[in-house]
Amino acid sequence: MSYGGPQWPQEPHQPDGNSGHDPYGGQQQYGTGQQGGSQGAPYGQGQAQPGYGYPHGQGQPAYGYPHAQQQPAYAQQPAFGGHDDGTPDWSALAEASEARQRRKRWLIAGGGVLATAAIATLVAVAVVSTNEDSPASAGGATGSSATTVPGGAELPTGGTGPRPSFSSVAPPPPPNPMDFISTAAKDKAPLTAEGLFPGKKLTFGDRVYTKGATSSTTNCGSAGKGGLGTVLENHGCTRVIRATYTRDGVAITVGVALFADQGKALKAKEGARGGVAPLAGGGVGDFCRATVCLRRSNALGRYAYFTQAGFTNGKKVTQSDTAVFKTSDDLASFAFNQIYARGRAQASAAATAPADGQ
Repeated sequence: MSYGGPQWPQEPHQPDGNSGHDPYGGQQQYGTGQQGGSQGAPYGQGQAQPGYGYPHGQGQPAYGYPHAQQQPAYAQQPAFGGHDDGTPDWSALAEASEARQRRKRWLIAGGGVLATAAIATLVAVAVVSTNEDSPASAGGATGSSATTVPGGAELPTGGTGPRPSFSSVAPPPPPNPMDFISTAAKDKAPLTAEGLFPGKKLTFGDRVYTKGATSSTTNCGSAGKGGLGTVLENHGCTRVIRATYTRDGVAITVGVALFADQGKALKAKEGARGGVAPLAGGGVGDFCRATVCLRRSNALGRYAYFTQAGFTNGKKVTQSDTAVFKTSDDLASFAFNQIYARGRAQASAAATAPADGQ
């Protein structure tokens, strides 16, 4: 007796489990397994004080002047054009200041005019020099539609020269990998047991599986158990490739069956009963004999694939045996990825092949 299981995801599966699909989404057999300071007087105002040009005391000369009555001219005149009383002539001062300001403004304005004239002269000289160097001034064609760029090259600006053309036909889409694995007419890449199940070990995430025996046969009936062989033959199976893997006391055989097209493979998966025959050898003894094991089936393109997993010591598998279910998930996902990789490789080769096929 065996636990029949659901199908696997229909997209390539990642080891971290992020495939985006429920691995237990298929049909079942025999049950389910999902699992501030002061101011002085103004300058020159008030009484004369002793000091420069003013007498000292009574009739004494003031600093080198021979007589006390003789004073320096600047001490005897009103300060800054003021009156005899010593008061400054404020109007005269204001007029003098205004005159100075007018002179300053005229100087600034005159300088601006001169600067503008100088710049205009420089520009005119540059324009004349450029015209003398142009092809038209040298006797060239004045109606040319070309523009000279640094380096002597010319860029066409008219509409008489050649223009780039672009195809209005959209390029074909890249080939779909599923097109190459859905029919035997396009699925021409070599297929072997070693190519489908390469190496001696399989690392899936943090889990490492050891590969045992492999097998490839065109006798599809012999690769099935409990009625699966008959189902394969009835739907035109042409070949079955199997491989066995073990890890921590759990063994699993995964089998991949080939059909003419996708429709036949899908029918074989839907009508599956029993399971793929366990494959012993390569260091793996018989397993899943007269005991309960976990069986599952699925299809991708023209391929149907099946797994049968159980304990190497013959212990019956129960729904609480998560190690067996995990092993089944890993190997089924691996088979899916390997089949899809065939389609991707063939699609890539077709996309890079010459259009004439040579």
